[in-house]
Amino acid sequence: MLQPVSVAIQFGFLAVIYLFLLWVSRSALKDLRRGDYGGRRAASPEPPPDATGLHAASRAIHGGGEDLDPRLVVARAPGHSPGMEYDVGESAVLGRGDQAEIRLEDPFASARHARLLRQGAIVVLEDMGSTNGTYLNEELVTGPQPLHPGDRVRIGDSEFVFQDR
Repeated sequence: MLQPVSVAIQFGFLAVIYLFLLWVSRSALKDLRRGDYGGRRAASPEPPPDATGLHAASRAIHGGGEDLDPRLVVARAPGHSPGMEYDVGESAVLGRGDQAEIRLEDPFASARHARLLRQGAIVVLEDMGSTNGTYLNEELVTGPQPLHPGDRVRIGDSEFVFQDR
C-alpha cells in the first residue's frame, strides 16, 4: 500500500520540476522577444553601413560642421511614438527626472541618466553614473563617446537613433 503512494509522490515531484523548467524557459523567451509585436519582429530601419566601425573624429574633415543639426529619433521607448525626433542643440540630458530635456518613462532609467554634449562639430554621448548603464550600438558606454549618423543609443527599454541632418 505504501509503495503506490511513494511512486505517485515521486511522479508529482517530477511534474512540478518540469512545470517550473517550462515556466523559466517561457519567461526567458519572453524577455528575449521584447519588442516583438504580434509574433512578428518590428521592422527597424537598417543602420547605414558606416554606423559602426571606424569614423572620422570630426566633421571638419568631411566638409565642416557648421550645418550640424543633431537629433535623436525614437526607435522604441515607453510613452513615445516611434519616429519622434528630439533636437540635441548644444546639450541634452536624458533621464526620468524633471531636469532632463529628453524625459524617459522607463523604469530602468535614472533621473539624470546620460548626456549628449556638442563639442564643436561632433556630439558626444556620456553616461552620468547611471545604475543600469547606457549602451551605444549595444556596447556599454564607459566614457565619453562620439556619435555618428545611424548610431543607436539604448537606455533600458528605450532606444534612439542618432541623426545629424
